Amino acid sequence: MDSTHIDTSAQLLLTLGGILLAGLVLSAVAQRSLLPRATLLLVLGALIGKDSLDLIPQFFINQFDLIAEITLLMVGFLLGGKLTRSSLKGHTGISFSISICAALLPALTVCLGMIAMGVATEIAVLLGCFAAATAPAAILDVVQESQIKNRFSELLLLIVVLDDVWALLLFAIGMAIVTSLNGVAGEAGFAGLVVWELGGAMLLGVAIGLPAAYLTGRIKPGKPMLSEALGIVFLCGGVALWLDVSFLIATIVMGGVITNLARHHDYPFHAIEGIESLFMIVFFVLAGASLELGALSAIGVIGGVYILCRALGKYLGAWIGGYLSQSGQDNQLWMGVALLPQAGVAIGMALVASNRFPEYRQIMLPIVIASTVVFEIIGPIFTRLAIQRSNRD
Repeated sequence: MDSTHIDTSAQLLLTLGGILLAGLVLSAVAQRSLLPRATLLLVLGALIGKDSLDLIPQFFINQFDLIAEITLLMVGFLLGGKLTRSSLKGHTGISFSISICAALLPALTVCLGMIAMGVATEIAVLLGCFAAATAPAAILDVVQESQIKNRFSELLLLIVVLDDVWALLLFAIGMAIVTSLNGVAGEAGFAGLVVWELGGAMLLGVAIGLPAAYLTGRIKPGKPMLSEALGIVFLCGGVALWLDVSFLIATIVMGGVITNLARHHDYPFHAIEGIESLFMIVFFVLAGASLELGALSAIGVIGGVYILCRALGKYLGAWIGGYLSQSGQDNQLWMGVALLPQAGVAIGMALVASNRFPEYRQIMLPIVIASTVVFEIIGPIFTRLAIQRSNRD
């Protein structure tokens, strides 16, 4: 047998085994400390990643995109499973009010803050759009880890489901504004693509969710196999990527359809929950290893203002949305704190905008990447704090 193959296989197994065991230890540490598991795993990844100890083989880090997509598919499906009639009852207006305000206010505060710092209006508008997005994987992991099931945690997950939808819509509007400011016509094509990404994803989620809701549990009544649950999740994700629509929104919609229409709707979600935590561990460690820590040194004052304005915008937006919907004092005080994590959606927007407007790349990318490092590490801490404090109120 080829020695290179043996070495590669050994590295893969050692790395995977080490990450899973470390995740088990850190999960136990998280239960006895103030730090959530997501933050501990991200820090571990940063320590053993290329910028530090360089203990993770590069070929394994190269699989991060695939692992991230698989993990987010499960996250989307589980989030969609929270959209039951009982959870939506009485929360629909509140979740819409808070999620919209928590997306609009960060965009506004970041945009105004950047303009006040002397940043070009075009770049300020785009950075504002990036600030609207949150990290659903980190928030879901903290909610599950806390094991606190109350009105606040249920509402938080509903808001996270809506957040990326508003962020994508804001991004479409922002791209249109920047194109107009640059004096370039023809933005209708880009707007059409965004409408397709959202609308197509919703249609796909319904198209797969309806037959899946009917068929689930038919192979073995009441207890569908894990392969059934994973099959529909991977099928939905694969088709979404093939059609170039949002796979996260597609799986959220599919999960929502199944949880409301399937006779045995609990079983597919329990099946996914059984292995989702394993992917979460690998996902967060590789996310930490992939963080460009060097970007922190280049973030400068403008990057610091971006971080402060986004945090302020999230807090004020959730407070205003909670006040307008009369959702209660705990939601007003703590929901914005819980929505601080920021990750892949914001970076994805920044990459798209950088390809469209390469002249802004050198300013936008370092700010978004560095702020993602900050919010991914400290964001889950504040999410956990918010869930715990709201449970006391």
